[in-house]
Amino acid sequence: MKMFAGRAGGWHWLVLFAGLFFPALPRAETVSIAVAANFTAPAKKLAELFSQESGHQTRDSFASTGKLYSQIHNGAPYAVLLAADAETPVRLAEEGLANGGSRFTYALGKLVLWSAKSGYVDTQGSCLQQGNFAHLAIADPKLAPYGRAAQQSLQALGLYERLQAKLVQGENIAQTQQFVASGNAELGFVSLSQLLRDGQLIAGSAWIIPEHLYQEIRQDAILLHNGQANPAATAWLAFLRSDKAHSVIRSFGYGT
Repeated sequence: MKMFAGRAGGWHWLVLFAGLFFPALPRAETVSIAVAANFTAPAKKLAELFSQESGHQTRDSFASTGKLYSQIHNGAPYAVLLAADAETPVRLAEEGLANGGSRFTYALGKLVLWSAKSGYVDTQGSCLQQGNFAHLAIADPKLAPYGRAAQQSLQALGLYERLQAKLVQGENIAQTQQFVASGNAELGFVSLSQLLRDGQLIAGSAWIIPEHLYQEIRQDAILLHNGQANPAATAWLAFLRSDKAHSVIRSFGYGT
């Protein structure tokens, strides 16, 4: 009996010793993230790297920033918002739905005029002036910052009124790209990030819109109140500010 008790006591001390030198690892969590549609591809890549590094998982929902804002107001259980503008996170903080001190710019967006046809869009965008097309796709300016930037660009070029009858609106920038990719619109305004893989144009022809033609597209992230008690949410935001994340973001055509 004494021998048995000694063995049991030995195991007790072994467990205690292991606890001192090998503390329990943090429990892996899942974080629900609302992501602006233009950031779909880089968000998926970043999610893979984040999971590998932290063990945490992300559950991403993609939509226009305006639609995500409405969902958050209606109680959607998102922990983090990656918006396509700076104004929406500020508004959510002012309305008591987000932590204003957590807000930062994670990407600078670039607007592009794109056609799925090679050689259709020239490097000066003169095809817009010529107007030899039936449909020009833009995202809804009321919901999507890239749609607002497209409208601003057309106005700066003095073409908005002339081309308004040819405009077809997507609910978000992803749907807008689909209009062009499917041929339902000969060309359209999309995000540069949607068209690049490893720094190369995936298809068609494009004109990067000069940045002086539209208001800078600052894309801000913010911690929502639903995420304040979730360690995966704060870990995700910290990762998004890392050099590794910035490298991925730039590879998709964004500034950081």
